[in-house]
Amino acid sequence: MISLNNYVKRRNGVPLGHKNSLWNMLKRSLGANSFDLFWVHWNPIWNYYLNKHIYKPLKKICYPYLAVVLTFCFSGFIHDLVGLIIYKKLSFFFSLWFFIMSAIVVISKHQNIKYSKYSSITIYIINLLIILGSLYLARYCYI
Repeated sequence: MISLNNYVKRRNGVPLGHKNSLWNMLKRSLGANSFDLFWVHWNPIWNYYLNKHIYKPLKKICYPYLAVVLTFCFSGFIHDLVGLIIYKKLSFFFSLWFFIMSAIVVISKHQNIKYSKYSSITIYIINLLIILGSLYLARYCYI
């Protein structure tokens, strides 16, 4: 397996801890030509550990698309646990939100939905709308 340092450099284009790391992550993830590629570049440190310890082991025992959904749900649950620490109440809001986003990832990947023909600003808007739309849907379903 590739090292964390090399993984981050591959995803961000700069080494771990570089001053442009956050900027590159935002630019590459929001500028990704598909929603599944958004997640390739988003938070590469967290992505590295999820990929190594959750996704790859799951992919050995279930379908890859199911492994994607379960990995997103695991990540959402970890975010919910942080909420438990802060608010002293367990909420499954992030699990739901991440499940919705995982469904969008799986569908868009299965249907090979790409938006590379659009301008950079349009691509940024599409990715933001997907994230915000799934957040709105999760909030609507959760309440």
